[in-house]
Amino acid sequence: MKKLIIAIDGPSGAGKGTLARTLAARLGYLHVDTGAMYRSVAWKAAHDGLPLDDEDAIVAMAARAVLEQSGGVITIDGIDVTRAIRTPAADQAAAAVARLPRVREVLVARQRALGANGAVVMEGRDIGTVVFPDADMKIYLDASAEERARRRASDTAHTGVQNSLALVQSELVARDQTDSTRAVAPLTLATDAVYIDTTDMPIEVVVHHVLMLLTDKLLD
Repeated sequence: MKKLIIAIDGPSGAGKGTLARTLAARLGYLHVDTGAMYRSVAWKAAHDGLPLDDEDAIVAMAARAVLEQSGGVITIDGIDVTRAIRTPAADQAAAAVARLPRVREVLVARQRALGANGAVVMEGRDIGTVVFPDADMKIYLDASAEERARRRASDTAHTGVQNSLALVQSELVARDQTDSTRAVAPLTLATDAVYIDTTDMPIEVVVHHVLMLLTDKLLD
């Protein structure tokens, strides 16, 4: 059976993480959350007292950092940052780091190495357009800003508290704008990606739909 590279892109709150984790578990594939890589680097920069606009310093740090994802635990240089990187402040810091071209070069190289042998489900914002433009399957998940905000506002694992819907939606829209307009690898729909609007779609239905799309490719 062919070992596929599955790319899942889309904005925050669209369901990328849940879909990617579920597909990886069902298929026995490696799951890579590239957003967590940028978040971890941003966390480490703050931890080390590096300004988020000091590209030289952050590139050097990112290049030597040990980034690991296993069993839902995210670590950088052996420090568990699983919860620390899932906050509104971490969102902003990650967006700042993701705008640095040479930091992206370092992390994209790592992402390509992780997926080089296939059997990987990789989620992010530029997987199907930049990291693996020849991925076997490209999925772009989306949902209305209102629905994405509702999901994120109730996700205390991400925010630590029940946040107001209006505040979360404002932050999501701002992040969408940043990701979609950055000069390097902006969030965009690949021309050959399957677009799925998850606004009114339970995750079980999304997973089933994607598995059906993958059936023929898995048997090639």
